[in-house]
Amino acid sequence: MLELLSEFDEGSPGPSSDRPRPRSDSSDGQSWIQHIRQQVQGCSSLTLVLQGPVPLVVVDVQRYLGPSGARHMYCYDVRLWDGAEGDVWHLQPDLNYLVHRNVLRCGSRVRVTRCSYVYQEKSLAPGVVCIDELEPVEDGAVTMPDLGPPSATRQDPLLWGRKHYIPLWNNQDPYGEIWKGPGLAEERVSVDVTKLTSLQRLEVIWKSRKTFPPLLVRIMYKSRLRYFGKKEKNIDIPYQAYFEVADYSGMMSLVLWNELCLEWFNSLQVGNVILLQQYCVKPSYRSRTFPSPGDSQVKRLPSVEISLNPRDLPSCINVIKEKLVKSEWKLPDVKYQFVTRLELNDLPHKRVCDVIGLVSYVGRCERKRQKDSKEDFWVYRWVQMIDESSEQPFLLEIFATSQPVIFENIHPMSYLVCTQMRVVRESPVSLIPYLTTSNESQVFVTGHHKGQPYIRDNKVKQFIEWMKTQSEADLLKKMVIGGYQPFPLTPETFSQYCKNNTDGETLISFRELKETVENLHYRERKRVAVQGIIAALKSVDYSCSEVSLESKKQEDLRGEQETQPVIKVSSNIQQQIRAEKQPPHEEMNHLNPMKRLKHQLELDQSCMQEMVQEQETMPLKSPAVREDAVSNEGIQDVKEYEFAWESNLWLEVKNSLEDHHHFSTAHTESIPCKFGYVQKELLKKQYNLYPAKMSNLDGLQQQREFKPARNQCHYKLTILGINRKAAIDAICLPALSSNDLNGLGVDFFTYSHHLFEESNLCDNLKESKQHIASYQGEFLKLVNSIDKIHVICILDICRLADDKVEVFLNRVYNPSD
Repeated sequence: MLELLSEFDEGSPGPSSDRPRPRSDSSDGQSWIQHIRQQVQGCSSLTLVLQGPVPLVVVDVQRYLGPSGARHMYCYDVRLWDGAEGDVWHLQPDLNYLVHRNVLRCGSRVRVTRCSYVYQEKSLAPGVVCIDELEPVEDGAVTMPDLGPPSATRQDPLLWGRKHYIPLWNNQDPYGEIWKGPGLAEERVSVDVTKLTSLQRLEVIWKSRKTFPPLLVRIMYKSRLRYFGKKEKNIDIPYQAYFEVADYSGMMSLVLWNELCLEWFNSLQVGNVILLQQYCVKPSYRSRTFPSPGDSQVKRLPSVEISLNPRDLPSCINVIKEKLVKSEWKLPDVKYQFVTRLELNDLPHKRVCDVIGLVSYVGRCERKRQKDSKEDFWVYRWVQMIDESSEQPFLLEIFATSQPVIFENIHPMSYLVCTQMRVVRESPVSLIPYLTTSNESQVFVTGHHKGQPYIRDNKVKQFIEWMKTQSEADLLKKMVIGGYQPFPLTPETFSQYCKNNTDGETLISFRELKETVENLHYRERKRVAVQGIIAALKSVDYSCSEVSLESKKQEDLRGEQETQPVIKVSSNIQQQIRAEKQPPHEEMNHLNPMKRLKHQLELDQSCMQEMVQEQETMPLKSPAVREDAVSNEGIQDVKEYEFAWESNLWLEVKNSLEDHHHFSTAHTESIPCKFGYVQKELLKKQYNLYPAKMSNLDGLQQQREFKPARNQCHYKLTILGINRKAAIDAICLPALSSNDLNGLGVDFFTYSHHLFEESNLCDNLKESKQHIASYQGEFLKLVNSIDKIHVICILDICRLADDKVEVFLNRVYNPSD
């Protein structure tokens, strides 16, 4: 771990049967893709229905702005590969939903069943092949095609005269080879101070002059990119970025426009000293955010802004090497407002600060729909990090800051610096405050700290000294990555939830809930509130979830058990026999998961034999009783469930529902995983957004080999609508152990305490949630009290990869709050 501190010094192919094979349907040896292109171009209707199409690999999926008047905002081009050759075809807009739901994605296999050839009537360019119909092919091993260097495959969008592609999942990141990378050579420039003007002087003279003297300034703050592309406007590079620059006289905004963003956005960094020549000055745009200065001595000059636009005077920007910056220029240093986790407790709502810490948890990347938009999204992720001041971690909501390389590389055990973070302290005050990015936030992670101005800050140095005293092995045990996270935390009362809700209607109907799920895009998450009745509750072991580490072995073991006779017995007999054979709790804790599983299966088999003997003296159940029926005590003995309960109401109505939405599967992307260095790169890829290009896909096929962060069960709940016509199954993750600071679970029993005021009962259940079977009687008191009671359920809904959907219960409220 110590080698990481140096930044702060100031100084394989799959089986051939699964791979697309080159195919020739013509005598000249053309590839299948070439042959289809010629066929469709030669059709009288320019449309071709394909007979016996071969599987094609999707190499990349690229997005760009659509044409004026179109129903869809964006279009997609798809690069396909038939095993011998690749080609880019346009996706018919009615198929865009396949991209939105992550069904059509790089690395997937498809069969094109219908295509057409389309000419652009206002262009002399050749036509393009358009995919009109396709069908996904079951995933198999895919070999990465050799397409040569990136420059060999680079091209402009196929249609509408657009000049560049944009990121697949948001609009804020620079994307593609047209963006020049960071690190443009700093120049040895001769600075004649006698010809310079100051920012304060510029504010006075700007109306009386058309050209202005050179400016020598330091970059103090940098905003994220703003994409302002509109279908109706024909702007080739619709980008804008704000910087705040300062000299000895004050601080002023500088705006970078259009093509200059491509050239300079990645290169201009906070702390750089630049010489500006041939620029424009315009009245400032007031309806925007401004950074909170770390140095109150620097005067803000808000009336005008410097505009660098390629359409006006050809702006000239020179970056001065830091070692050539002279003290007599009196340029202000970049100053920060670092706070510790302990100090954060005293900061008010909306206060801006900077933070540094060791990352202990990184959530998966998710998307939030922009207001009044159907296809534009913000990308964000939740992060926790620790410092020396408190056992409580920082909770950070980090939106993409136009630093995609850094954003995708945030991982546990890395040092994270976030600047210009805004405090969110929603009432009531008891809720834990968290920090969210502002428009001017910058994020830096291990590998990107060297040379940053903040390495000289005293609190940064203090944190680094503390890190030198920490045990890497001890810290690594607590590191978690990915999965569902219940943030931001919901308040304790529904009235406060309503007050904080700014996303639309507070309560939605079950019909609207169905529409909400159907309209979700990939990794889009929404929080909704529905009225209902808790109708069923089951405890599901992780060995039965999609994330089981040894799923195949366990399936084999369970398969052997399933060959035995299924005998249902009274749960009190089962409990008594288990208690006699169960080793002490401490011994079980020291067993690894596979040994615990093996022991449990052996115990089940032994219990089964003894219960059969006892059962011989008892009347057998009627063969007419269904396997999923509840016993007299209400506890259901199902192989994959530790316990299962169904209310009497549910038994009466579940077979007559109009809609029953099943979203109770714990998907791979839903469960937090333990972090380890060996699988670091694979873990990062699993919880980042799916890449647009196949070259970035390596390792995602191994996503089921990771260790879950918990060995506990999770809960499957069935929520019945108050009109008893529809129901939805949801998941509830129990809170992790009390010494785990991540807080990624939601304790159903704790929330039930607020709901039903069964304090002693709920406390016992909470303490024993890993051994809930021993509290069956007390549990029944609780669940029986739930029967037919109306509650308000807060649900977190997210569409995952491959069109899967997860629904988590976040909190349960009493309507009378």
